[in-house]
Amino acid sequence: MTNALLLSNGRAPGGKYFEHALDTIADVLGGRTRMLFVPYASGDGDRHLQTLQDALGVLGVRLEGIHRATDPLRAIAEAESVFVSGGNSFRLLKRMRDLGALGPLADRARAGMPYFGASAGSNLACPSIRTTNDMPIVNPGSFEALGLIPFQLNPHYPYIETPDEMHAGEGRDQRLAEFLDENDVPVVALPEGTWLRVSGESASVGGVTAATLFQRGADPRKLAPGCDVSTLLTYPARFDTPQ
Repeated sequence: MTNALLLSNGRAPGGKYFEHALDTIADVLGGRTRMLFVPYASGDGDRHLQTLQDALGVLGVRLEGIHRATDPLRAIAEAESVFVSGGNSFRLLKRMRDLGALGPLADRARAGMPYFGASAGSNLACPSIRTTNDMPIVNPGSFEALGLIPFQLNPHYPYIETPDEMHAGEGRDQRLAEFLDENDVPVVALPEGTWLRVSGESASVGGVTAATLFQRGADPRKLAPGCDVSTLLTYPARFDTPQ
């Protein structure tokens, strides 16, 4: 049973890191206090580790960085919970694939180990990282990710809603429409301060503002905080599960 919290980012507008989500994080943890931190999307794992430790210390959480582990796969196997942080999704996926860690992490998460993702970490929970906003600074060899949910997320929505005089290119909605032209897979777009909560066969959006659902052949639909989106979990997966 997947038990996951997939956040757009670590901070609601004007707030402190993760203070907007502390109650939900505590609910997902269910009393667990040991957390494995995966900072491979970032170039500064120690700094991100300390930032998260400072934010979650109020819950009694003690973090251990996988980047400090002598055996990362063993660290995953022994973890009580895992938090995959933000940064560049391509770098994160490449590092996880190079380590052979995608399958072991997916297995643990599907067995009920709490999985937390923020930004790139939330992208990693999808079947693919095709809906990331990041530049492909490395070649991960494949876009296939953990597949903890059968649909896609788009964190940090919207970055640029529509073109204006400061930006002559495409807006986010157009980019997502292009994705749907090629892939019949729903996308839940998460603004800053929002998240997707998954618990077994149930899923809902939460946070400080509405998310947006994009589906082929339909107009974008707003999803207010608390909206049940469990039906998306029954959507047929369109990407291969990583081995």
